[in-house]
Amino acid sequence: MRKCSCAAGCGGRLAQRMISGYKECMKNRFLIVSALIFFAPLFLSTGCTPTERGAASPQTAAGPGLRQLSQRVSPRDFSLPVASAGVEGETLTLSELRGNVVVLNFWATWCPSCRSEMPSLESLHSHHKEDGLTVVAVNMRESREHVHAFMDDNGFSFLTVLDTDGRVGSLYGVQAIPTSFVISREGYIVARLVGRTNWDSPGIRADLQRLLERAD
Repeated sequence: MRKCSCAAGCGGRLAQRMISGYKECMKNRFLIVSALIFFAPLFLSTGCTPTERGAASPQTAAGPGLRQLSQRVSPRDFSLPVASAGVEGETLTLSELRGNVVVLNFWATWCPSCRSEMPSLESLHSHHKEDGLTVVAVNMRESREHVHAFMDDNGFSFLTVLDTDGRVGSLYGVQAIPTSFVISREGYIVARLVGRTNWDSPGIRADLQRLLERAD
């Protein structure tokens, strides 16, 4: 039987093709991983929220309540123009609210998660505005007219201020919205919540009630 005189050459070419294919595969994987690394921050910073809070989230109605910070953190003071109806031209300074429990909520009208949590923020405001709790909704990078129309159309009455250049959001390290901070009567941030929150959650309401019952 006649042997193939090019066996060594055929085997060599086959090996080269296999090596070339492996290198191409690894190159494609590298490009995919690089693209994911590059674009991931964009999805986190421009998306409404990195993860939607599901039924099992500690910040929803099924959760136990606020996950309070393990150490005292002082909020950064700021002054922003008020967009709420009837107070045009006024400015809110956060430190003026010292002695109240403050729910500081960063949001925008284009954000579905922000819009979906606002009815529970309104409910929280309505039930506790006489008890020393103040909701401050910090709108990010939208005009007064647009924000005022949105609040009026939806019947939201809690305090709204305008962070038109995103400076205050940057001070608080906000990279996704909605993001909320709960500030105690003593003037410390006691909780930070990222993503849609159900402020009607019994656990959250109970924790806020405990904060309200503390002496100044």
